[in-house]
Amino acid sequence: MEDFFVQDALMSMTSHLVFIVITWYALQAVNLDGLFRKGKVFEARILVIFLTIAIGTTVSRFFLDFLSWSNSLIYLF
Repeated sequence: MEDFFVQDALMSMTSHLVFIVITWYALQAVNLDGLFRKGKVFEARILVIFLTIAIGTTVSRFFLDFLSWSNSLIYLF
């Protein structure tokens, strides 16, 4: 039983980190310079970091939930 929790925790942490990195690379392709005032570079970077974390964890949570739901389908029949 403990092995399941350890595997679930490791899979969740790995998934979150992978999707955060993918989101970071994807957001680097978006030109956000026009949205920020001049001289507000630090604030712009913080916003991009927060957006990266929010989007990456949301996508990761979707895939982890989808995996869990698909594993639960065996109990339907």
